[in-house]
Amino acid sequence: MTVTEKLNGRKLYDAIGQPKTIVAPMVDQSELAWRILSRRYGADLCYTPMFHARLFANEEKYRNSMWSSMDGDKELDRPLVVQFCANDPDTLLQAAKLVEDKCDAIDLNLGCPQGIARKGKYGAFLMDDWDLVYKLINILHNNLKIPVTAKIRIYDDKEKSLEYAKMVLSAGAQFLTVHGRTRDMKGQATGLANWKVIKYLRDNLPKDQVFFSNGNILYPEDIERCTEETTCDAVMSAEGNLYNPGVFYTKSNDKDKQYCRVDKMLREYFEIVKTCDGVASRHAMKAHFFKLLHAFLNVHKELRPVIGKTSVNSDFSEWEKIVIKVEELVEEIYKKDNIEELDTITIGEVEKWGGSYKTIPYWRCQPYFRTVDGEKQNARSLKVAGESELIEASSEKRKVIETAEQRESNKKVKV
Repeated sequence: MTVTEKLNGRKLYDAIGQPKTIVAPMVDQSELAWRILSRRYGADLCYTPMFHARLFANEEKYRNSMWSSMDGDKELDRPLVVQFCANDPDTLLQAAKLVEDKCDAIDLNLGCPQGIARKGKYGAFLMDDWDLVYKLINILHNNLKIPVTAKIRIYDDKEKSLEYAKMVLSAGAQFLTVHGRTRDMKGQATGLANWKVIKYLRDNLPKDQVFFSNGNILYPEDIERCTEETTCDAVMSAEGNLYNPGVFYTKSNDKDKQYCRVDKMLREYFEIVKTCDGVASRHAMKAHFFKLLHAFLNVHKELRPVIGKTSVNSDFSEWEKIVIKVEELVEEIYKKDNIEELDTITIGEVEKWGGSYKTIPYWRCQPYFRTVDGEKQNARSLKVAGESELIEASSEKRKVIETAEQRESNKKVKV
């Protein structure tokens, strides 16, 4: 098949159903079981975890640990984009050829900011080598049966960000995902993605360019807000989705879909894992347990070491015990006479960054906020990518902020 016979950006976007909500590529975290779960809660398109192209191409053990016969299944796992990190064009092509018949596109990771990416010269650290980035995308564009896409981060300079985006597209990328944070914004320095820069890129690229936005998605309503402010075609979420798959549920304001009870979400996810071929879903299970239960475990601390010491290779019956214990604990909560009062979600005032924080019962899936210098991320000043001034939390938030763990622990004692 020649390049001209391949679907271009807009035709590809239409062919896969014009997705509006996207599960981001995440190392060891957007594996098959998680993609199946996320699709049930509103994800229209999913990316695989970031695969290391050299290992995927050359080491069968690595490849089998990442990919199974069920990955990319037309009925179960599509539309799907497979993402690779790489720094050698020929090796990248070799790896992509192995999966081009089981996905809708191949994505080049240009956004990973971790130290391992610096050491291996891939991800966001390719931002220093535009010639190599061009070659990596272009070889896929010229030699694959399916399109190539790319996910990038921005620079502090919006003009440089725009030129970078233009170069990536000139190399042949058909979808462009822009993560509105800079390379140094990670971990405790994450801060806020800059939607204004994302919008600037959107406005100065071809109007028919398929364009996805990534960053600042905490709640389902943030998806619509992001779409309107950036005029993107779709919104991608990584961390928001990991802690609450319901972040993609925008069909209605159904509390049990948007902020599902952790016992029900954990059970549903666990049952999916048991059906998946290969080992990737099994290996990711413990990390997903901790993230789905993060607020719950701050109250029921006794479960944390139990999950921690249980091996992902243990018999499923050992994990079943954990799921049952969570179900029992939540069931007790719902026996309370005042459960209707307790099981409410409250919305705070509009913050300077444009959205509002919510108070969500600890037994429901919800966003995660890092603690930095003793302050929760939703109660402190935040850096915005590419800007010098910090955005402060509202005075109300600073005055009355009480962590969900403290608040719900008090409720647990009182009720």
